[in-house]
Amino acid sequence: MLPLQIQPESRIPIYAQLRDQLRALVRIGQLAPGDRIPPSRELAARLGVHRTTVANAYAELESEGLIRGHVGRGTFICGQPNGAAGANGASANHAASPAPASPAISPAKTNGAIRWDGLFAEERAEETLDRLLPTSARNAISFTIARPPENLFPLDDFRRCCNAVLRHRGREILQQGQTDGYPALREVLGEWLRTDGIVGPQDHILITDGCQQGLDLLARVFLRPGDTVLLENPTYPGALAAFSSRHVRAIGATVRPDAGVDLEAIGYALERNRVKLIVLMPDFQNPTGTTLSLLDRRRILELAERYRVPIVEDHIYAHLRVSGQPIPSLKALDRAGIVIQIDSLSKLAFPGLRVGWCIAPEAVIERLRLAKQAADLHTSQLSQACAAEFIRRGLLAKHLDRMRGVYRSRLEATIEALERSMPEEIHWSTPEGGMCVWVTLPPGLDAVELLVRARERGVIFAPGRLFFLDHAQPNTLRLGFAELNERRIARGVRILGELATEQCRRSRRGRSSRNGDLRAVTLV
Repeated sequence: MLPLQIQPESRIPIYAQLRDQLRALVRIGQLAPGDRIPPSRELAARLGVHRTTVANAYAELESEGLIRGHVGRGTFICGQPNGAAGANGASANHAASPAPASPAISPAKTNGAIRWDGLFAEERAEETLDRLLPTSARNAISFTIARPPENLFPLDDFRRCCNAVLRHRGREILQQGQTDGYPALREVLGEWLRTDGIVGPQDHILITDGCQQGLDLLARVFLRPGDTVLLENPTYPGALAAFSSRHVRAIGATVRPDAGVDLEAIGYALERNRVKLIVLMPDFQNPTGTTLSLLDRRRILELAERYRVPIVEDHIYAHLRVSGQPIPSLKALDRAGIVIQIDSLSKLAFPGLRVGWCIAPEAVIERLRLAKQAADLHTSQLSQACAAEFIRRGLLAKHLDRMRGVYRSRLEATIEALERSMPEEIHWSTPEGGMCVWVTLPPGLDAVELLVRARERGVIFAPGRLFFLDHAQPNTLRLGFAELNERRIARGVRILGELATEQCRRSRRGRSSRNGDLRAVTLV
């Protein structure tokens, strides 16, 4: 058992505490070359932190040449700290150290069967919501997912688009296509997005399999193991997954309630770290629902330009504004050519099409194109052609107008239900669009405990801890309202309010009891 201790209240990030302690254990000889250290998942569970936190510490140590991961065998100590760097970034001790001994369990065959776990190059991804919810909860009032309601898909309109492209261009679209995307789709997207000032003269478009592939391709192209990426904290779990798989160091900038990411945190991070990418969701951020002001957007662009760090703007919810005045995107405000924007149809119409896009200068798109070509050759031409026809006929604009009305009603129902049902100690965001509301319980309460009780009454939601890169706040949760009608929203929030009221009451009684004990001791 490694003698590791973390201090959550310290100003030193937890990943840095772990990194420094492991480095010290090697320096004093408690860990020697060839010793195996726990997988990041196992150590994170033991210490009660997010797996990405441990992965950040391991990524830095690996970039120093202090540790090395071996496919199918684990992660091993391979040198001393502060060793001389070699040609490929490893220390001299790293280069000279012998190969680590094989672990006790062979990854080959046991009793005639392959041990698959021993062959995987990557550890299992961090815990997801699916693992928290049993199958019996699938029919519950579910606030867990932020996606369009399938019962409102314009199927007849889309069927006509599919029939038209198959009838007129079927042979073409069922053949292998261009890696950068189906030309007709890139053309209609360019026309649509130029009206918002998003696509400039120097920009090109690459079609992707949704925003998730866009993040993955950007990580492949821009980041090496040990590089640093700056994310919002909390953030979309898919972003955490995309970057943790690249063995990079992910650091977080706090998202302020109802105000978006903290600019001081971004400036602090850029000043003290060699950040390679900044990843932001300025509009209706997932999970908090916050939106950056125009002034803050300009300041972020100034910071990024000063430190010469590209910004990846996740624009996926920006088209879902239901109140207030639209704010220009970072891409539209960018005058230095440092913003790369990713977007998708997944939140607008049909998540199952897996059609997204990336907008960036030509040099960036060319590198992304090569990475995509190696990954999957191209996005489905049938999906792209049908999406292009749907947009060209004006059906996407028509559908978005309708869905904004639906989401406005559902968002209002969610806020009204929270105001009516929740005790005064509980607070929530009030977004002007998007698909989710962020709820904060009083300090000391745990959203997972609330989830366990709510599940028994047929209501489920996403605990906030799933969204944090570091310094998770267990008293937070996300309510996704897009898939639920107003009646189910009201019923679900009412149940959560009853349970949260009881949870707050128990917490107050506990504090009162502890204070009474303290007074009694003081009087004695």
